[in-house]
Amino acid sequence: MDPSALFTFDALMAFVTLTVLEVVLGIDNLVFIAISSSRLPAHQQKSARRAGLAAAMVMRLALLFALSWLAGLTEPFYRTSVFDHDVAVSWRDVVLAVGGLVLLWKSTKEIGHVMGDDGHAEGAGKAVATMTGVIVQVMLMDLVFSIDSVITAVGMVDPSKIAIMVAAIVASVGVMLVFAEPVSKFVADHPSVKMLALSFLMLIGMMLVADGAGFHVPKGYLYFAMAFSGLVEALNLRAAAKRRAKRLATESAAAH
Repeated sequence: MDPSALFTFDALMAFVTLTVLEVVLGIDNLVFIAISSSRLPAHQQKSARRAGLAAAMVMRLALLFALSWLAGLTEPFYRTSVFDHDVAVSWRDVVLAVGGLVLLWKSTKEIGHVMGDDGHAEGAGKAVATMTGVIVQVMLMDLVFSIDSVITAVGMVDPSKIAIMVAAIVASVGVMLVFAEPVSKFVADHPSVKMLALSFLMLIGMMLVADGAGFHVPKGYLYFAMAFSGLVEALNLRAAAKRRAKRLATESAAAH
């Protein structure tokens, strides 16, 4: 491949498009990393998030360089008929379904910790969580999250221009590294946002299971629902902040 081809207008547009795509598709992974790392001691959380994102980048690059294996995942290995409808099962479907079930289990378990009354479950969860365990979880879930995004990237760009896809993946991970800390801190500081994030993970898990079962749900619907819910929660937080400021002002005036 001619190196000068990487600096053409078409190559630049492909790079920008793929970077934005990887960032958007990586939002769910960023939320998962924020939730998983919160089970660690405070002094390990930042390192775990960075290591998790680095592991995610390695996983995506590995998938990218295994194009033939990735293409093979979409080939059905089992066919049957259910109610006069042909059903074809591929390894991609199995990976998505299993990953979705794991995500449902993980998010349900975390919701149980959040809903705990005495904080005992919270402390127990942190005692069990380890740096290695969190990174392994992030790598496995990134495998699930990345399959479709990498396949999409390969479909959008000529496979011979793999350098563009590599650059886009690295750039997107760089963007997520910048936002990992603010997102994690915001989620940790606002319990209602954490619950909303866990609900998002449950929604994503259900979508992955449905996708693995052959019911393809356009991701645009999912992202719209997440964006709308996020907007409503932002309005709730703003209203709560105004009420808190008004109450403090009233208490201050009454004290004087």
